Amino acid sequence: MTVLPRELPGLLLDWYDKEARVLPWRSQPTPYRVWISEIMLQQTRVEAAKSYFLRFVEALPDVPALAACPEETLMKLWEGLGYYSRARNLQRAARLLVAEYGGELPASFEALKSLPGVGEYTAGAIASIAFGLPHPAVDGNVLRVLSRVIAKPWDIAAPGVKKELGTAITAILPQRVGDFNQSLMELGACVCLPNGEPLCGECPLGELCQARARGLTGSIPVKAPKKARRVEERTILLLFREDGRMALRRRPETGLLAGMWEPVNLPGQLDQWKVLDTLLVEMKLLGTKMGALPKARHIFTHVEWQMTGWRVEVSGPGQPESGLVWVRPEELREEYALPSAFRVYTGGVSGGGQGARASEGG
Repeated sequence: MTVLPRELPGLLLDWYDKEARVLPWRSQPTPYRVWISEIMLQQTRVEAAKSYFLRFVEALPDVPALAACPEETLMKLWEGLGYYSRARNLQRAARLLVAEYGGELPASFEALKSLPGVGEYTAGAIASIAFGLPHPAVDGNVLRVLSRVIAKPWDIAAPGVKKELGTAITAILPQRVGDFNQSLMELGACVCLPNGEPLCGECPLGELCQARARGLTGSIPVKAPKKARRVEERTILLLFREDGRMALRRRPETGLLAGMWEPVNLPGQLDQWKVLDTLLVEMKLLGTKMGALPKARHIFTHVEWQMTGWRVEVSGPGQPESGLVWVRPEELREEYALPSAFRVYTGGVSGGGQGARASEGG
C-alpha cells in the first residue's frame, strides 16, 4: 500500500498561496467554469487554453446557453483547440444537465462522472475545486510529482497505478481539497517538470522528495515506450470558382475529425495530372489553373499526415453527390470551423485573400 507524507498538504498549500498562476477559471471557480476549463485542459496547454476559455464563456456563459448553441457556432468557438469530440461531449452533457439537473452541474462525484466526456480525473477536479468535495484529481502532473516524492519506479500508465495513488492522496486530503489538488497539478506543470531537469531548487517538497535524495528524478516516473505513429500521405486541394468562393465538404461522422468541415483532400501525394483527372472524373470540375503549395505535416495523437497542397481554379457544373459547398472567405473566417490540420493552407483564405500560406508544422 502506498503511503504519502502527512506534512505534504501543508507544504504544498503554503507554496500554492504564494506562487499559483493567475488563471481566468481560478478567479471565478463556478462549477460551469471549472468544468469548461478542465475539458479544455485535457489536451491543451494552459497558456493556449486561456484565450479560448474567455471567448467560450463569454459566448456561452452557462449550461443552458451551451445546450442550446447551434453546432456550427460551437465548433467555431472550439476551432483550433483540436480533439473536437470534447466540444460535442460538452454539449451532450449540457443537454443532459438541462433535462435532469435543472441546468446545473450536480454536487456529486458519481453524477459528474456519468456525464459524457467526464472521467475519473475530471469528475474529481470539478467535485473538489467547485464543490469542495473530498476527492483526488490524479492527472499526469500528479502522477509524476508523487512518484518522485516516494521514489516509486512504476509505470504510471499501468492499470491500477492511478487508483492506488488516488487512494493514498485521499488519506491525506486537507480541508482545502480543491486548492490542494490544484497545487499538485501546479507543481507538476511549473516545477516538477516532465521534460528536462525538474526545478528541484524551487520545490516546496524538496526535503521530502526521495527521488531527489537518491538522484532518480531523471528516471522516475517510468513510462512505457509510445507506439510509433502511423504516417498517412494526403493531398489538400484549395478549389476556387471564378467568384472567389472556395470548396468545403464535411468529413464522415465517424473517425478522425468526425463531422468537421475540410477543404477537399485525397489520400496519397498526387501530382497535378492526377489531381486534374480526379476532379474531372469524381467531381465534374474542370481545372483551369493550378499552382503547387508548400508541403506540410500535421501530427495527431496516433497519426501523422504528410501533406501536399494544390491551389486550383475550377469551372464546370460540379457533381451534386460530391457534397461540396462553396463559401466566401468571410464565411470561412466567421462561420465554418476547420480543424487546425488545414490551417497552414486555409489561413490566407480566411484572412480575406485567395492564396494560401503553408509551412512545416503541426
